[in-house]
Amino acid sequence: MQRSISAGFFVFAAFASLHARAQDADELAKQLSNPIASLTSVPLQLTYDEGYGSDGDGRRYTLNIQPVIPISITDSWNMISRTIVPVLSQEDVIPGTGSQSGLGDTLQSLFFSPKALTASGWTWGAGPALLLRTASDDLLGTEKWSAGPTLIALKQTKSGWTYGFLTNHLWSFAGEETRADVNSTYLQPFLAKGLGRGRTLSLNFESTYDWESDQWTVPLNMGYSKVSKVGTQLVSYQGGVRYYLDAPDDGPEWGLRLAFTLLYPKK
Repeated sequence: MQRSISAGFFVFAAFASLHARAQDADELAKQLSNPIASLTSVPLQLTYDEGYGSDGDGRRYTLNIQPVIPISITDSWNMISRTIVPVLSQEDVIPGTGSQSGLGDTLQSLFFSPKALTASGWTWGAGPALLLRTASDDLLGTEKWSAGPTLIALKQTKSGWTYGFLTNHLWSFAGEETRADVNSTYLQPFLAKGLGRGRTLSLNFESTYDWESDQWTVPLNMGYSKVSKVGTQLVSYQGGVRYYLDAPDDGPEWGLRLAFTLLYPKK
């Protein structure tokens, strides 16, 4: 009898532990779907794009190193630092130039976000965005310093849905005079559904409108991610595909995306 009670308690404890871990994973997955959540993370996002050039043979690999660091600045407000440092390798993307590899321009965004939700359950953040001239090759960047506003708004439901949008607009204010001015709007509507056990399906449009050339670039991204552990380190894996609904004549047609994210939740 004593052994039966002990075995039953062990099974119950193991089930409770698994349930708690699943809940923790779901909470982390939910925070990952919110770019301005109070979660420190370091996503490493690798994107492959195919179809550049007049003959469609060009290709580009982009590794975005994009740490997200939330900072509590008052009892009511957070400031979220979001940095995107691209490491690029491309071939036949620009006609007649061959291949290039190195750093691209860095995008630094700061979102000031209230800790409390709105009455209708939305969260939002706004602040400045700055495009830093960090490209190691003049064919990998704009050769311009640019700045402008950025805004995000989103809502998360009890049924596991996250929906909202992220946008910014950048104008160049300094840099190489012989290069084209930067005057572009970025708009990313997004939708995600938590599937339980730390799993998420996501959909977004990373749309950019270049006001100088009157041209949209609109890749549709679809991805699947899962929160897990490597040893004691919490991580998230993601894989997905992308298809360009609109792009310049010599732009890409489709691509693939993989992401590995280091997670540092508050203890």
